[in-house]
Amino acid sequence: MNQATCPLPLSVLLLLVAIMAGCAVTPPQPPDAGARAKSTTGNIVGRDDDFVVVIAQAGDTLASLAQNYLGDARRDWWIGEFNDITQVRPGQELAIPLKARNPVGVYPQGYQTVPILCYHRFANRASKLAVTPAAFSAQMEYLAQNHYRVISLGELQRFLEGNEPLPRRSVAITIDDGYRSSYELAYPILKKYGFPATVFLYSDFVGSSDAMNWAQMQELSKSGLIDIQPHSKTHSNLVLRLPQETEAQYRERLNKEVDVPSAAIEGRLNTKAHYFAFPYGDTNENVVEALKRRGVSLGLTVTPGGNGFFARPHMLRRTMIFGEDDVGTFASKLLVFAKSAAAH
Repeated sequence: MNQATCPLPLSVLLLLVAIMAGCAVTPPQPPDAGARAKSTTGNIVGRDDDFVVVIAQAGDTLASLAQNYLGDARRDWWIGEFNDITQVRPGQELAIPLKARNPVGVYPQGYQTVPILCYHRFANRASKLAVTPAAFSAQMEYLAQNHYRVISLGELQRFLEGNEPLPRRSVAITIDDGYRSSYELAYPILKKYGFPATVFLYSDFVGSSDAMNWAQMQELSKSGLIDIQPHSKTHSNLVLRLPQETEAQYRERLNKEVDVPSAAIEGRLNTKAHYFAFPYGDTNENVVEALKRRGVSLGLTVTPGGNGFFARPHMLRRTMIFGEDDVGTFASKLLVFAKSAAAH
């Protein structure tokens, strides 16, 4: 059962953003004024509790300004989006927001959505589910050149909880099954661009000739870029009861499909199993119940589209990337905004 999200009326969207913005957790504040005066870049011309206004100096970048005033270089987009710039010019006057301004991504014209891209394997010859290294590299180059921000599923979770805003062009990358080509062909490209990704592993696959081994997965996990998460034990369709299987037996099997890969990943890689990709993208309330019992925070389907702040965490949309997709087709799948009915 794949669940779609429905556009919300504009009046509802505006009410929700007002409510949720008021409830959002304020991000950590920048260092105190004394520490800032010693290390800051830019020439300060004004300040209050919400903004600091600076004149950019030679050598300043969005990242350096974010590091000095916000305490986190990855918040460079706060400055870029507020001032509608992608680069800093010396002498430019910039307003730096000191607090999150729109943690749920709702605007008068519509609302932000976050696409989760789904890959499977990589090969020198393209097929339906096999993307060539050249095509994958071109896709990652497109993201970099067009100012998309590749985020982790952890960042997406905090956005869905209303605790952390995301850049308007945010996208997440996932790779299913655990093929060795994820390590040999995809990882060097992701590493080149510094893009995080999540590999969803079905544990019975480990030991196969074309699967990653645990040593390779340990290397990926230690890199800080790649997160290994469960994709079931056997890759069977979890919504289908087996012939003559009782309800109790079905629920017991579901628990094993969630527990076995989660325990293997946690034991071998010293990482917590927080997320789960449903085999074939299919799920139902029984599967979701098994995830919640295990403490899994997000469940991912393969229903295409983007995820707004109101998306059900255990029914997230995910968009398949196929071997025959050219860059234009790839770009058309980056659904980062949904217009409200009034904006059409």
